[in-house]
Amino acid sequence: MPVSTPTLIPESHIIESVADALQFISYYHPMDYIRALGEAYKHEQGPAAKDAIAQILTNSRMCAEGHRPICQDTGIVTVFIKWGQDCQLESPRSLQDVVDEGVRRAYLNPENKLRASIVADPAFSRVNTRDNTPCVLNVEMVPGNKVDVQVAAKGGGSENKSKFKMLNPSDSIVDWVLEMLPQMGAGWCPPGMLGIGIGGTAEKAMVMAKESLMGDIDMAQLKARGAKTDIERLRIEIFDQVNALGIGAQGLGGLSTILDVKIMTFPTHAASKPVAMIPNCAATRHAHFVLDGSGPAYLETPNLDEWPKVEWVPDAAAKRVNLDALTPEDVASWRAGDRLLLNGKMLTGRDAAHKRIQDILSKGEPLPVDFKGRAIYYVGPVDPIMGEVVGPAGPTTATRMDKFTDMMLDLGLLVMIGKAERGQGAVDCIAKHKVSYLMAVGGAAYLVARAIKQSKVLAFADLGMEAIYEFEVQDMPVTVAVDSTGDNVHKTAPLVWQKKIADEGLLPA
Repeated sequence: MPVSTPTLIPESHIIESVADALQFISYYHPMDYIRALGEAYKHEQGPAAKDAIAQILTNSRMCAEGHRPICQDTGIVTVFIKWGQDCQLESPRSLQDVVDEGVRRAYLNPENKLRASIVADPAFSRVNTRDNTPCVLNVEMVPGNKVDVQVAAKGGGSENKSKFKMLNPSDSIVDWVLEMLPQMGAGWCPPGMLGIGIGGTAEKAMVMAKESLMGDIDMAQLKARGAKTDIERLRIEIFDQVNALGIGAQGLGGLSTILDVKIMTFPTHAASKPVAMIPNCAATRHAHFVLDGSGPAYLETPNLDEWPKVEWVPDAAAKRVNLDALTPEDVASWRAGDRLLLNGKMLTGRDAAHKRIQDILSKGEPLPVDFKGRAIYYVGPVDPIMGEVVGPAGPTTATRMDKFTDMMLDLGLLVMIGKAERGQGAVDCIAKHKVSYLMAVGGAAYLVARAIKQSKVLAFADLGMEAIYEFEVQDMPVTVAVDSTGDNVHKTAPLVWQKKIADEGLLPA
């Protein structure tokens, strides 16, 4: 039999296409997500949740216009490649190395430098690789003469909420999902999507859950035409029951916790029922392209006119706060759920800075920064470009700082600012010290950065984005998540909305 000539795929086609796709998804939301979030905004009745969605939509349009990252956490890159068996890679390098070169070029692009978040030696030294490589590469050989590529950038806040369990064959998948969702809190930045993998083995279920998130949001269309398969019925049941929990945008209580549920399945052992669940956040980032040897693939620029006409403005009832003259009495006057506009100087610090502070204190050495009477913002900003004071600078998940809370409050901190809920131990510390925890919206990093008027490094410069900065802010929007009495909006608000949803039938059929 004659042997067909293979389709040559030069490494440059992969490198340029991957780099273009990663830049693209850093500042353009998928349009299916934007349309679904726009509909969620229209129907949302929870004031705090509606405000949060408005911030996310406004931030999204700003990023699309300014070509700056939607979120400061520009993600760990995951790539799914279906490689046509009639294709040949034209490169002396491995496919992993070729794809990583595309990642490297995207993240080091001087016109829109993306935050490098990947650390090598994960169990010990955790040294940053500086270019966000390596990616997590999944390859499947398939018939054909094309290379199908799906690229995603997954933030740590949502990835950290991934769940897996080996269920018994008779166990309910819906019951397990409903058990897990409240445990996930709001650190995954809802509203987003749930990806679920059912079957195979443990690792197969997890990969399917991740790959399912590459699909377009189509829940509204599915519900309109009605389910035709058991899996479609399961998607709808999970969607309705999760939203009935009332968790809402950013965990603030409301109607839209998720916008879609995606499910992939694979045959499994008769004794097993592996189920994995991975959420996608409000900065959902993924793209698809196909290579056929004719050249790199470049994604089509979306039409900005398709964005919902939503312009976030500060709530007229929001209280302006002067951080430079903050007193314990001011903090004690705030109540959970209050919306504030912060003005003045605040410190920043997250995991690495807190650990270093702990080490310095254990040695009895003086700290380089005085925390008494100050506010600290849990953030790791993107590097600034083109005259920016700071790059996108949204909040990071606050629970990672819980174990340092008592130590920091003993230093005299009055306010902590982050994303999502705090653990009960941290809430108890907050009430003991009569301070407050404020929540900024995850997924609105560029909008938040616009409120930062000055920035300088005060300590630990070697930590890069994890250094201690001093930001001067003007009308930075936050919500009081835990007040000085320990009242916790992330516990109370979802319960209120869960009851309203049940009593008033607020979710559409």
